[in-house]
Amino acid sequence: MDKCQANRSIKCTVEQCVNHCTNEQYCSLDCITVGTHEANPTVDQCTDCKSFQRKQ
Repeated sequence: MDKCQANRSIKCTVEQCVNHCTNEQYCSLDCITVGTHEANPTVDQCTDCKSFQRKQ
């Protein structure tokens, strides 16, 4: 497995994501897409990281 290249501009604590740097709390992607599952989001729980990919 390749060493994870942490993007210091994207902090992340979701260890179940394939893009999460295991030994650090950062994402390895160059950028992420943030979206919502609500018609009228009003709190942070309404937002989602659309770049999430579950580890196999």
